[in-house]
Amino acid sequence: MSILHVENVTHSFGDKTVFRDLSFRLLHHERVGLVGPNGAGKSTLIRILSGETLPDSGAVHWLSGVEVGHLQQHIDLEPGQTLRDYLRGSFAELYALEAEMNFVTQKMAESLHDLDHLLNRFSVIQETLDLHDFYSLEAKIEEVAHGLGLHQLGFETHVDQLSGGQRTKLLLARLLLQKPQVLLLDEPSNYLDTEHIEWLTGYLRNYPHAFLLISHDTRFLNEVVNIIYHLEHQRLTRYVGNYEQFVLLAEQRRTQLMQAYSQQQREIKKLETYIAKNKVRTATARQAKSRERRLEKIDRLDRPAGQPKPLFKFKVSVDPTSVILETKHLTVGYEKENALLPPLSLTLKRGAKVALVGYNGIGKTTSLKTLLGLLPSLEGHVRYGERVQPAYFAQEVEFKDGHSALEEVWRSFPHLTQKEVRQALARCGLKTEHIGQPLSTLSGGEQTKVRLCKLMLSDSNWLVLDEPTNHLDQQAKKALKEALTAYPGTVLLVTHEPEFYEGWVTEVWDVQAWRGRASF
Repeated sequence: MSILHVENVTHSFGDKTVFRDLSFRLLHHERVGLVGPNGAGKSTLIRILSGETLPDSGAVHWLSGVEVGHLQQHIDLEPGQTLRDYLRGSFAELYALEAEMNFVTQKMAESLHDLDHLLNRFSVIQETLDLHDFYSLEAKIEEVAHGLGLHQLGFETHVDQLSGGQRTKLLLARLLLQKPQVLLLDEPSNYLDTEHIEWLTGYLRNYPHAFLLISHDTRFLNEVVNIIYHLEHQRLTRYVGNYEQFVLLAEQRRTQLMQAYSQQQREIKKLETYIAKNKVRTATARQAKSRERRLEKIDRLDRPAGQPKPLFKFKVSVDPTSVILETKHLTVGYEKENALLPPLSLTLKRGAKVALVGYNGIGKTTSLKTLLGLLPSLEGHVRYGERVQPAYFAQEVEFKDGHSALEEVWRSFPHLTQKEVRQALARCGLKTEHIGQPLSTLSGGEQTKVRLCKLMLSDSNWLVLDEPTNHLDQQAKKALKEALTAYPGTVLLVTHEPEFYEGWVTEVWDVQAWRGRASF
């Protein structure tokens, strides 16, 4: 029995059709991975399923009474509320019942009036709390918070003090605690380090209900899904199996479609040639007319289309000295009495390619910003080599409202012609229709490609990248990895994906090991 039935759903943005006539069903306990290239409409589809966005046409039918949980990114968190209070909100009704039970207990202690009614209410509340395992909720909250790394922030931390990544983890934790009958998750492993992705993998593997998730982490997908929905070229195709099995089956299907298309083209060409040669000859005009009718009845197949392959290439504008930077007793953080790391004495040499690793919240981004001079150090100093030109890819960035991809890049590089900017964006894998769209309407992966395009055009010799693979599809990740491998300059990279940096970095700086060297 299906818990979700999607019928002929079509959705457009402006004159661009995102997808057309999508139809599928979701069954109880199915674990679905929604995959496809950046910009295919995956996040839009999840918003339609959750009711956040309405389709242009078609219908979405949920089984009556099914509880659907959606990982939303844009929820206002109440200032002053602690992490613990927010996570307890997953069970707000049960905590309200506990408060009522305490009130009833107090009333019984104060007066014997209406004692039978109070005792009966106390009994009903106690039974409800026991039924929902209320007295183990605190342990469940701490388990999920620990699994996603939130415990490192402290349960009394105020939610309005969280970074974007920490906020996403908090929203995910609350959703997992609610345990809805259907989970809709858009890239849940973003902002999680390896340890926490492993925890989430185990949690979803044992999840008692259905879920549909978007992820570009193939290792994660292979572990948790048993169905793949592939969204590409406005169509959705269903495959049974995990991601590895999907790749094999999709390649077979693509080969079969190309063979069918080629065979049909040969048949069409053969008919057209015969008709052209014979329709004016009296002896063969009837046969030519017959073939013409046959040609008209052919249901023509579209040529299987490929996705534009991004080609990233970063240049070194000028060679720097042999040492990019040196630090002496550099202390990173926001308050002297609460430094994030012990004093650091580091040397980054020209041509080095370094992965900066460690769990989320340990201070990787703060360290990058301090090394770049975007944040002041608490103590110590940074010395740069001569002719060092850094180019920084920040983990989070806000674009100006209404700016298109073309305007964003052209504004930063006004000396280029419009044609040159368009060509640069196209090399990064953006289609013509994406280039003129407002950036706010592009997918996370398409926005990342715009930012990488700006990085490619920058005069630099030192790339500083903070989680550049978030939101990128597999094809774009591969292209970025190849570009960084071939880059003749210096790289300092933060990423939570070891498979992305293994094999080409020359050093790994482990922030957790730095913290373990000294007490501070």
